[in-house]
Parts: sequence; C-alpha cells; structure tokens
Amino acid sequence: MSSPTESRLTRTSAATAYTRTGFGSTRSTRSTTDLAVRGVQGWRRLRRTAARVARAVADTVSPAGWVVVGVALAGLVCGLGFGWLEFAVAGGAALLLLALSVPFLFGARAYEVTLRLAHDRVVAGTPVEGALVVSNVGRRTALPGRVDLPVGEGLVDVHVPLLRPGHDISETVVIPTLRRGVITIGPARTVRGDPLGILTREATWQETHTLYVHPVTTALRSTATGLIRDLEGSPSRRIVDADFSFHALRPYVPGDSPRQVHWKSTAKTGAMMVRQYEETRRSRMILVLGLGGDEYADDDEFELAVSATASIGVRGIRDGRDVDVVAGAEIPEFARNRMRTFRTLTTISSRTLLDDLAGIDRGENPSPLRDVATLASGRHPDASIAFLVCGSTLTPAQLQSAALAFGSEVAVIALVCAPTATPGIRRLGGMTVVSIGLLDDLRQLLAKGGKS
Repeated sequence: MSSPTESRLTRTSAATAYTRTGFGSTRSTRSTTDLAVRGVQGWRRLRRTAARVARAVADTVSPAGWVVVGVALAGLVCGLGFGWLEFAVAGGAALLLLALSVPFLFGARAYEVTLRLAHDRVVAGTPVEGALVVSNVGRRTALPGRVDLPVGEGLVDVHVPLLRPGHDISETVVIPTLRRGVITIGPARTVRGDPLGILTREATWQETHTLYVHPVTTALRSTATGLIRDLEGSPSRRIVDADFSFHALRPYVPGDSPRQVHWKSTAKTGAMMVRQYEETRRSRMILVLGLGGDEYADDDEFELAVSATASIGVRGIRDGRDVDVVAGAEIPEFARNRMRTFRTLTTISSRTLLDDLAGIDRGENPSPLRDVATLASGRHPDASIAFLVCGSTLTPAQLQSAALAFGSEVAVIALVCAPTATPGIRRLGGMTVVSIGLLDDLRQLLAKGGKS
C-alpha cells in the first residue's frame, strides 16, 4: 500500500511530464508555422524578382535579338544533340554575337541630358531652335549611343558619339511649328545598344517642356476693335441718381443726396429739383467662338476664326476693356439633349488668352453657338458688344437666333470666317454681319465699320 507522500510525488511527476510534453508540442507547432510563413514570403520575393528580371530581359532584347537567341538555342541543341556541324557553327556564332552585344549596354545612365529652348511661346510658322546637351557624368568613357526626344507626336533622334568623363556635346534641334497648338517636348530617352540592334537599354529622363504655338494675329486699330467708340463706356437706358451722363431734372424726394440738388432750377421753380443721369457702363466685350464640327466647312475656316478671335481679344485687352472669350464645351453623349455648357478662356493678359487659344480645338459634341451665346449673356448682363465668331455653314436664321440671346442694348456682330467668301459688311436685322476671307480683311473692315 503506498503512502500519501508517495502518491503526491507520483502525481507531481506525471503533471510535470505532461507539461513538458505540451511545451514541446507548442514549440514544434510554432517552428512549423514560422517555416511555412518564411517559405511563402520567400516564394513571393522569388516571384517578384523573376518578374523584374523577365521585364528587364523583355525590355533589353529587341525583336532581332530574339531571333539571334532562337538561332543560338536551335543551333546548339541540334548541333550537339545530332552532331550537325553546320547547326553547331550557327548556334556558336549567334551566341558569340549575344556575348559581344552585352558590353554596349554598360553606362546607360552615365548620361545627363538637358534641353534648352530659345522660346517657349511662338507664333505659328516660326520655327524654334533648341540645344540638346548630353554630358558624360560617369567615371568611365561612355560608348556611342542615341537620344530619342519626343516632340509632340513625332520623334527626334540625336546620335551621341564616344564621350570621355566630364565631356559633353550639344546638338541643335529644330522644332517645326507650322500649325497652332500646344507641343509637349520630352521626356528625353537615352538608348544604348550594339550596332546590330540585338540588345538595347533605355533610360528615361523626367524633364519636359511645353511649347505654346500661338495663332497668327493681325494688329487692329484701337478705335476699330468694337465698331463703336465707347472706350470710356456707352450710356444705357437705365436712369440713375449719380453718374457722368446728365439726363434730366426731377422733383426732390426725401432721401436724395443734397449734392444732386440743382440750385438754379430750384430758385426758378420754387421747388427743389435734383439731377438724373443715364447709367454709364464700362465697355465689356464678349467673344463667342463656335467649336461645333457643323459650324465650319473645313479646318481652314476654323483656324481663321481662332486667329480673328485672338486678334480682337488681344486688342481689347490692350485697350483696357473687360474682355470675355467663351467657347462651347464638350457635352457627354448621354446628356446631349439635356445639357448646355461653355468654357471661359483666361483673359488676364494677352499671353494667357493666346495660350488658351493655342490649345483649343473643335470637339465632337460641343454646345452649339446659340446655347453658348445664351449662357454668356446670362453670365455677363453688363456686356456692351458681342462678337459671334463662326464659319460659313451657319444660316442667317441661325445667326439671328444666336444674336437674340443678347439684349437690345448690346451691339452684336457676327464674324463669318470663310476663305472663299467675298469680304464685306452687311446688316441682318439688328445685327451686323462681317465676312472675311483673309485675316487682313478683319483690320480693314473693322476700321471701316468704326469710321461709319
């Protein structure tokens, strides 16, 4: 029969053994979990590394290089496997070409590429020259390479010869500016590769330049910009109590300013009389440029319209007028019949206006001219003159409909741009229609209308 002391010792030993076994099991489970997690993480790193290597190889090996790789594999396999000497020689030659192409890839980022433009804003038709400077910033001599410079939708290739450390070359790049637009130049891309084009390595630089090609404009006389000589404001039909243009006298009403009392008339009539004035407004000019594809017969009409808008707007800004230039904005397809919108161009200065006009273009579904005129008249009720600039496809009824968007106090001028039309001025209801075939016609016709 066992004693109580022995029984307690036995139970304690069993409990200790069980506890040690449990700790050992937990420790083993944790080790297995850590190994599994490390295995998954290692597999993911391996996949990412393999993907980067695959992308690097795909970017480095050109289509001609893949042909050489295929010839090398097929030639060595067939030549060594079947003993075909010709295949073995072809495979060895292809492998030798690959090996000789590798040194040409070294130093792809040893270049520093800088582009300096003579001007960032020019008029259409004026070529721009830029200097492309390539410097070797590495410690070793850089092998010959090539610099690709994107210019808008085109590409300019510049050959770079052998460059020693610390040396540079400068190549003149001529950028054509035959048409109005906004040209993005860059980023430059250095291309290193062997003469056969088997392997290539590229490095892209982040520097970009924006070149604004402004529309062609003509110089307008200050007195002819609006066909009316209201440089200091034109009187309106609204009667106010204080302004510059005197209108009439009326009896005094409590609350009138004593400074407006006309004392001579008061002494004659025996009753206090005060002055009334016609409200004088600051001259505000609105130019509405149509952007609809059906509002112009061709691109030449649209370019003439943009140049005419730029000429009038620049002259108005330089004369100190309040100028607003608006154009139709693009309407989404699902809201074509339920939405009207327009775009306001920046008229802080003549340069900002020309910058916006350089990038404007006809849209696929912009707001029509009449809707833009309606929105512009609601936004600027203090306008004194409005120009509706469009092409030759709009009918007189459509022009009159757009002109009715403005009040009777606003002088509306429809500027029809058609290179094949006969220049002239005619009246169409309460609107003046000016037809121009060339940009120089605009200066002559507006000067003629201003004198009349």
